[in-house]
Amino acid sequence: MTRSEQIIQSLGLKPHPEGGYYKETYRSVGQIPDGAILGIEGERSYSTAIYFLLTRTVFSAFHKIKSDEMWHHYDGAAIELHMISPEGEYTKVVIGKDFSNGEHPQYVVPAGYWFGSRVKGDAEFSLLGCTVSPGFDFHDFVLAKEEELTSIFPKHTKIISELTHR
Repeated sequence: MTRSEQIIQSLGLKPHPEGGYYKETYRSVGQIPDGAILGIEGERSYSTAIYFLLTRTVFSAFHKIKSDEMWHHYDGAAIELHMISPEGEYTKVVIGKDFSNGEHPQYVVPAGYWFGSRVKGDAEFSLLGCTVSPGFDFHDFVLAKEEELTSIFPKHTKIISELTHR
């Protein structure tokens, strides 16, 4: 059994619709009432957290949510986090432990950004955590379709093609 398979089994991770494997580890008891957050319908938890694992062959496809999402690196290789702002600005951030080479141990993706990620290089896996505030809800989750995203952001066609499911 590979190390990534051991982690998936030990932590009880399941496939995520965007790619990768996850398990929700925290959902606040406190709730933000419906109508209190502009652009979000329904109640939301104050915050949620998950374990999230990517492998060399399984990436996180471009998607967006209506909340900020903080990524935390736990184990394995660094990841490349690719983001496109609503205005079309592309950014790549490396989340990992090699601080002297510009890697970040944590990083926040702002609400409304399209983002996807993959294991850096040819490493086996990366284990991360994601904290979302206001809390994650699948009603706020939009998985990108390659054709639609490239029509909006044609100058980013290459990375969009690499990080979308067909």
